[in-house]
Amino acid sequence: MEMEMEVEEEQVPREPPKIHRLEESVVNRIAAGEVIQRPVSAVKELVENSLDARSSSINVVVKDGGLKLIQVSDDGHGIRYEDLPILCERHTTSKLSAFEDLQSIKSMGFRGEALASMTYVAHVTVTTITKGQLHGYRVSYKDGVMEHEPKACAAVKGTQIMIENLFYNMSARRKTLQNSADDYSKIADLLSRFAIHHISVSFSCRKHGAARADVSSVATLSRIDAIRSVYGVSVARSLMKVEALDKDPSSSVFQMDGFISNSDYVAKKITMVLFINDRLVDCTALKRALEIVYAATLPKASKPFIYMSIILPPEHVDVNVHPTKREVSLLNQEVIIEKIQSVVESRLRSSNETQTFQEQTVEPSSSCQMVSSKDSNRNPSTSAGSKLQKVPVHKMVRTDSLDPAGRLHIYLQAESRGHLERNPSLTAVRSSVRQRRNPKETADLTSIQELIAEIDRNCHPGMLDIVRHCTYIGMADDVFAVLQHDTHLYLANVVNLSKELMYQQVLRRFAHFNAIQLSSPAPVKELIVLALKEGDTNPESTENDELNEKIAEMNKELLEQRADLIEEYFSIHIDKDGNLSRLPVILDQYTPDMDRVPEFVLCLGNDVDWEEEKKCFQVISAALGNFYAMHPPMLPNPSGDGLQFYRKGKSFRNTGESLSCNTATDDVMTEDEIEHELVAEAETAWAQREWSIQHVLFPSLRLFFKLPNSMATNGTFVRVASLEKLYRIFERC
Repeated sequence: MEMEMEVEEEQVPREPPKIHRLEESVVNRIAAGEVIQRPVSAVKELVENSLDARSSSINVVVKDGGLKLIQVSDDGHGIRYEDLPILCERHTTSKLSAFEDLQSIKSMGFRGEALASMTYVAHVTVTTITKGQLHGYRVSYKDGVMEHEPKACAAVKGTQIMIENLFYNMSARRKTLQNSADDYSKIADLLSRFAIHHISVSFSCRKHGAARADVSSVATLSRIDAIRSVYGVSVARSLMKVEALDKDPSSSVFQMDGFISNSDYVAKKITMVLFINDRLVDCTALKRALEIVYAATLPKASKPFIYMSIILPPEHVDVNVHPTKREVSLLNQEVIIEKIQSVVESRLRSSNETQTFQEQTVEPSSSCQMVSSKDSNRNPSTSAGSKLQKVPVHKMVRTDSLDPAGRLHIYLQAESRGHLERNPSLTAVRSSVRQRRNPKETADLTSIQELIAEIDRNCHPGMLDIVRHCTYIGMADDVFAVLQHDTHLYLANVVNLSKELMYQQVLRRFAHFNAIQLSSPAPVKELIVLALKEGDTNPESTENDELNEKIAEMNKELLEQRADLIEEYFSIHIDKDGNLSRLPVILDQYTPDMDRVPEFVLCLGNDVDWEEEKKCFQVISAALGNFYAMHPPMLPNPSGDGLQFYRKGKSFRNTGESLSCNTATDDVMTEDEIEHELVAEAETAWAQREWSIQHVLFPSLRLFFKLPNSMATNGTFVRVASLEKLYRIFERC
């Protein structure tokens, strides 16, 4: 019976629900939730209002990710007293008066919804003063209307707007925004983007109560200076300028200028800052198009940094397509994106042909500064619940590979010389080697795969751990470096290590090299003749000149015949005139000693078996490894007893095994007897080598190197001290 009644009830048609008008407060709160989606949305609206007010300085203070407090202060033209009553009503604005004004709108805001929306979901207080007034006014707003009459107050030029307790009446929204750190990082990122575009405006962003701003920029005339100030020196160094212009009314009319990153910039995600007619927006189609270009052109740097500013006629842009104005619609958008994509691709391909190296000044005391700063920042306290684990005295490690403070430079007194002060620049070699990883792509050649497999099979696992986690201490002499691993000290032969590392890198980067462009092409024949003369027991003799010429000519012809092969696989370019003009980049930010080019070219001509593929590639890779290895410079080390080789009127020669000098006495030299320019050149070469060993070789060894078994027994690695054994020795004393 009950079942029959239920069926009858279902068959009775229900009346459609009645439509009724929502209360205005409900409508406004719904609209507010759409316009102000999270704290960063409110900050964006307020900063854009400040820019529309022609401000030259904008300061943002945030508490609890913006939920507790957002305070935006500017020095713009302020708000008139008579406008304060309607300031926070919906659809009140000074930006336009008719719908047609949208066709030529240049201001950031235009709807008059942002401030009104904030008053429905937060407590809003406005303090403002206009030019010529003796005092300012402060007023609070709720639900779009003033809570009281404006009160006179002291104020500085411009406007300050405080948003407190954001989403206090929207519990569901507030619960989803509990991660204040995440919201604050979004706000800081927003201010960073505004700062690098509006370079005539100073920006700052800090947490409430913090003494130091997390984003701070000052007005400047240079866009790259603004990027350097906000995003850092390493990003600015990696950028290239890019421009595009189209004045054809039949297709598209636009102007684009910006900066894009080169192959040195490596990141986990893309950073794209896009302004269209000075409006910060997103354009998914353009972003995707540029990602495709980078993935195809620079596969190892496929997550670029991009800043672009696109200017179009205002009538070609529809700004009223998104509630938060995050997106715009462009006339002929596909054509514009295609042209920008083409310009970026062309710029990347041209930049990828050669590589630029930066220069910096060597500062011997930098290690000392680093130690003091680390010590001052070290917090001796531990978190609650964690316990300090006591380490036995004989197991205590002075430092570790992740905290490389306290190297030998601390204990060395830097000696200043006049000639060094006149020429202090050395090649910079720090940054990108720590970011770059081994390229995974290799040419699909069985011989190369076999050679790489041999390296992997022959790797010594115990020594590999030492290389990966060691700390560089300093150079013991011209060849051996002092390393620390756990409680042990080692001497490591940097020549052997660098030679093997370069060999392995050549094989792993096979056919995927960047290039070093020689400033002036070097004739191959002359290089070979020079190498043959250096190998003679009596270089001054002319007895073998004719034979050397014939050998050089034969080797030159051979290398010209094989020029396509060595250029395609090793990026060694020999032009049709027999000149060497390009060499490969084996380690980023490192160039080999060009004094060793003749020996390398002679090795290519004499030692390579061009008929057997695997042997050919192995010998060329080994020759490159020997050429790029960090040998001691040709000039003797001028420190200590080496200074005797620089006496005026005396000659020396570096035979590779030892140095000979025709000085008959070891008397003390005066300053006037020293070849100061030659000493300066030698000091620069030796300092640059040690800098390269510390900041290029050992970071690269940790990342890339597979240490062969032979190096554990051939003297390349020698353990010289153990803290445990030393402790036992001193205990007996």
